Amino acid sequence: MRKRRLHAIYAVLVVALLPVCTQAQIAPATAQSIDAVVNTSLNDPSVPSVSLAIVQHGRIVYAKAYGFSRLESRTPATVDMRYKIGSNTKQFVAAAMMLLVQDGKLSLDDKVAQYLPELTRANEVTIRQLLSHTAGYVDYYPLDYLAPYMARPTTVPAVLSDWGKRPLGFEPGTRWEYSNTGYMIAGRIIEIAGGMPLTDFIRTRMADKLGMQSVVDTATAPWEGRDPEGYDVAALGPPRPARPEGKNWLWAAGNLAMTATDLARWDIGLMHDTVLTAASRKAMTTDTLLADGIASGYGLGLFVHAGDDGRLRWDHGGEASGFRTQNTLFPDDDTAIVVLTNGTGAASATITSELEKLLFPSAADPQAPAALAAARSLFVQLQDGHPDRSVMTDALNAYFSKQTIEDFAASLKPLGSDIAITQTRADKRGGLTYRFFKIKGAGKTVGAATYFTPEGKIAQFIVYPR
Repeated sequence: MRKRRLHAIYAVLVVALLPVCTQAQIAPATAQSIDAVVNTSLNDPSVPSVSLAIVQHGRIVYAKAYGFSRLESRTPATVDMRYKIGSNTKQFVAAAMMLLVQDGKLSLDDKVAQYLPELTRANEVTIRQLLSHTAGYVDYYPLDYLAPYMARPTTVPAVLSDWGKRPLGFEPGTRWEYSNTGYMIAGRIIEIAGGMPLTDFIRTRMADKLGMQSVVDTATAPWEGRDPEGYDVAALGPPRPARPEGKNWLWAAGNLAMTATDLARWDIGLMHDTVLTAASRKAMTTDTLLADGIASGYGLGLFVHAGDDGRLRWDHGGEASGFRTQNTLFPDDDTAIVVLTNGTGAASATITSELEKLLFPSAADPQAPAALAAARSLFVQLQDGHPDRSVMTDALNAYFSKQTIEDFAASLKPLGSDIAITQTRADKRGGLTYRFFKIKGAGKTVGAATYFTPEGKIAQFIVYPR
């Protein structure tokens, strides 16, 4: 009977690859490519369903649900189902704080002591440091599984009186270290300064204004049969219903649930300054500098960074027991990708990465084939210890001394002559074209970081182990 049940679960997962669609306003070929990306990711049995939404030019252009929200009842996922968004809640908490700044009720540089004087070094830690994970409060939820104590209900005061009163992990402002505790403290400050429960503040000041009707607080709203079941796996085992966190453990650190389209509505509102002023939005999405001037890569409630292509991203992942989500905004392109899943696999991040490539295809690179051939040729020559110096710049010729060539030959020859080489990255710097190649041979993989001149000569060829 147990084997039969497991076979039934995996049969359900195969059927789960079929999508449930409510709207599609982008090119049919692009829609087919999106389906292919999601269906491939759903081959991971630890992720029973995916709900996604794509924003372009200020509107939701694509929303679709795939797979099963509940395996046991074979309930198809639909786009009107809510998923627990975990730490994606933090951007709403940061925005709530910015609204109080706009109201003139507090400042980001206010000390925690003005609201919660009993907490550790509250007269030194600022609200800005809470929201940027630079305060030093020890994280009460660093684990990626549900510890026994977190399965039991708690209260916000209980969490604050424990973790909020422990010694700081570092001097405020000197390090970046993710801390759910800091957001619990921030949530309580919002309630004190705003004069209402945190979830009511988020709903009345943000969600209602943006038409986000599905938003609920998972600590107070019952998780109903029409909502997706969260699933977990043990090692490579089958998906099993995940035990949720006890009441109030997530709260301001990750208590919200909503549909993918409602999270997309939030993205539109944030990028278009519908809820916040431009100044508040800028404060949320400006990289926080540490005391030594080093950028942390995090603003207030959002990671802030540029990818290898130079494209600006505001993003955050989220995890609650049995759920994993990813919300990524590309503000300069007025685009966002929302991926919600009811499993613990990496599908949310993988799908986001693949959809990003689909929505922002790399510019044509007519020199790529010739560069690939030149890199392959030089690699083989270096294996043999006799590189063609005519293809190199003077600087690279100088780099390849007799000893260097001998070291290259001795270490690379074991890869054999049957090598596979692919280019994984290309960009511009200093008038040169940087190209990174992945090279496989004889069971080993190495990387080659290269530079090419506009004329096609090789200006750098450095090999790294991978």
